[in-house]
Amino acid sequence: MVKILLGRGDVNPNKPDNWGETPLCCAAWNGNDGVVKMLLERGDIYPDKPSDDGQSPLWNAACGEREGAVKILLERSDVDPNKPNNCGQTPLCCAAWNGNDGAVKMLLERGDINPDKPSDDGQSPLWYAACGEREGAVKILLERSDVDPNKPNNCGQTPLCCAAWNGNDGAVKMLLGRDDIDPDKPSDKGRTPLWYAARGGYEGVVKILLGRGDVNPNKPDNCGETPLCCAAWNGNDGVVKMLLERGDINPDKPSDDGQSPLWNAACGEREGAVKILLERSDVDPNKPNNCGQTPLCCAAWNGNDGAVKMLLERGDINPDKPSDDGQSPLWYAACGEREGAVKILLERSDVDPNKPNNCGQTPLCCAAWNGNDGAVKMLLGRDDIDPDKPSDKGRTPLWYAARGGYEGVVKILLRRSDVNPNKSDNHGQTPLLCAASRGCVRVVAVLQAAITASQALPKAEGTSPSLPLPGVRGT
Repeated sequence: MVKILLGRGDVNPNKPDNWGETPLCCAAWNGNDGVVKMLLERGDIYPDKPSDDGQSPLWNAACGEREGAVKILLERSDVDPNKPNNCGQTPLCCAAWNGNDGAVKMLLERGDINPDKPSDDGQSPLWYAACGEREGAVKILLERSDVDPNKPNNCGQTPLCCAAWNGNDGAVKMLLGRDDIDPDKPSDKGRTPLWYAARGGYEGVVKILLGRGDVNPNKPDNCGETPLCCAAWNGNDGVVKMLLERGDINPDKPSDDGQSPLWNAACGEREGAVKILLERSDVDPNKPNNCGQTPLCCAAWNGNDGAVKMLLERGDINPDKPSDDGQSPLWYAACGEREGAVKILLERSDVDPNKPNNCGQTPLCCAAWNGNDGAVKMLLGRDDIDPDKPSDKGRTPLWYAARGGYEGVVKILLRRSDVNPNKSDNHGQTPLLCAASRGCVRVVAVLQAAITASQALPKAEGTSPSLPLPGVRGT
């Protein structure tokens, strides 16, 4: 059919569809070698005419792994082997990305080929091969002296960074086999190949890179995060172990935010990494971040009970060390509704259940404010608890519970004879008035009943206690 149509003088062999794709582009994409040959025999054919996306017939053939069509097109001197699509990707980039080794070889045989021409994103053919885990293409390209193994993309990521990021052990080995490779070259964000491998948990790649004497295991990214910080945050226990085996590792080096590897592991709920790091005597379990939050604070806040237990087993731990805001590990656990951590911490005699933050709010205030019935009960179980201790604004745990409308917590607190239901804050607002102003009807009823029972109902001037309180919506 193609032959018949091409025999007509009124048939245009270059006429594209609505996407600018010519019959030759289409035949090349689908690997119809016979049709490609017939189209090229027409004297008026344009063998390099691209689609609206800039994809030439050769580009299509290289991308679609059509080696026959690639060979036919490359025999034409009027076909540009370096012609990119609209993203700047050359046929060689595309062939490398797709692991089309045969096309890569044929393209490189053209004397006018640019084997290192990058896309608009700065990604060279080698970069694409390394990123796409195409070891055959990587090997072929690395045999060329005019291919730069350190050529980064526009984000500064080298082919080695990309291979490490994708856990491509074979490509990493081949890249490191080049004498001119820089195995520690960072991206624009300061992330080295080792950093990427540690982040991804690729133990094979990490092992290969750590075997090099010219790879710095402590090299941080632009945020100060080392490969060990990154591995600990992601819970890559095997990588953490391998990094710690390096004699020159700094196991306690923090990021710019002051977050050490242990801090990251505790915060990220990575118990395996926490255990591994705590076995090191040169890891400080009390090392805080820039906000003064220790690993224990962070583990308690996130409810990582296993990490809390392991941290407390260290003899040099300070279980009550507060953050810069004065918030202790117990405060964080109570505030974050982490009952397991609250229970574990309250079992320690060196944990003060009344320790307030810088606003004078105790763990009990915080638990009441968040309606955490379980934590409130556990805190009240400590003999040394002060259930009525107010914040700097004079707000007691009962006040906070009433404000939040937490009927369960209000009832628990009112069972205590040492809790004053009439205790007002610094502005004279009692728990009852606070609950009423927020329309917490059920809490108002509970407080009124308690006040009546204790014969301590406040009588505001000109107001009968039996009348509904202002602001209460319905009954």
